[in-house]
Amino acid sequence: MMDWLRDNVWAAWLTIAAVLGLAELASLDFTLLMLAAGALTAAGVAAFLPGLLWLQIVVGLITAGAMLAAIRPLLVRKMHHGGELKTGSAHVIGRNGTVVKEIHPDGGGSIRLNGELWTDRPYDEVSTIPPGTRVEVMAIDGATAVVYPVGDPLHHQLNNPESTPNPNPTDPPKN
Repeated sequence: MMDWLRDNVWAAWLTIAAVLGLAELASLDFTLLMLAAGALTAAGVAAFLPGLLWLQIVVGLITAGAMLAAIRPLLVRKMHHGGELKTGSAHVIGRNGTVVKEIHPDGGGSIRLNGELWTDRPYDEVSTIPPGTRVEVMAIDGATAVVYPVGDPLHHQLNNPESTPNPNPTDPPKN
């Protein structure tokens, strides 16, 4: 056994790296992952210099220490201080859309929001919001977006020839 280990010390280091990597999956702390990286570098040294166990250990420790000091804090900060994940319909609250079908207090309107059509109603339950108006989603009520206007109607986006300005004022209007 000792002869095999002496001849295949790189395999022992790979085994240690694999065990540490699998243990990292359970802890998700990134500490064991950095130690696994040290074991991998020690395996690389062992593949080229199998008789220098002290060098393998030193290189592995230096690599693991550098990873723990330099890379782990970045990973932990990224994982723990990332943006809040919004799921379901909550991800559209606060976003802007465009009215495509007039919104009445009794419902029946629709908006285009992120390429999707949403049924909606006005936030104040009194307003009528014309097509082309930019709206902000204030809340979600079931499958209905509750919206509030944030701009004037955008007639040029509706393909309405009557409200589209003539690009060449010297030409007569087209009917």
